[in-house]
Amino acid sequence: MHLDCKIAETELERAAALNPGPWVDHSRYVALACKNIASHCNDLSSEKAYCLGLLHDIGRYAGVSSEKHLIDGYRFCMERGWIKAAQICISHAFMIQDINTSIGAFDVTEQDYAFMKNFVESAVYDDYDRLVQLCDALALPTGFCLLEKRFVDVAIRYGTPPCTVDRWKKIMEIKDLFEQKIHCSIYELLPGAVENSFGIY
Repeated sequence: MHLDCKIAETELERAAALNPGPWVDHSRYVALACKNIASHCNDLSSEKAYCLGLLHDIGRYAGVSSEKHLIDGYRFCMERGWIKAAQICISHAFMIQDINTSIGAFDVTEQDYAFMKNFVESAVYDDYDRLVQLCDALALPTGFCLLEKRFVDVAIRYGTPPCTVDRWKKIMEIKDLFEQKIHCSIYELLPGAVENSFGIY
């Protein structure tokens, strides 16, 4: 099945019905951030970026979970032949390609853990992987936000394991990479990011 925006939106709506929660609106804002930034990159498709952003957390359709949603999303997309989307369901959580940099709990089988470990270490990332990793850190369920706002939001919910600062540094590196490509601040492409970060309405 060919993946396009309409199909991705339909699948997200179905997933939302199965497991409603803030993750759904978060996914929509991640997708919009991906689309807005990709539209200013000559080598990226804004439509493809939008679809990948919408589906990055699609594994949450299976219910409330921690890192299990990564492999649930991978399988969901692979069953439909969406190979890049499947990769991003896992890669979005590992801007550093080391499974030990996870911030969640591995509520998966030993076999699934071994698969994910190997997958993360051997995956070849491109700018779509990096874009979703970046935009995942630019979106709250209420809208776009400053990276630092999202960093604190995640830290409050997941704690601050030893890899936390290294993960932040990697996201800042990716931010710099895309700002070199688009020749402006990413925040210029994210309406309301400042207002949403500081609760200004």
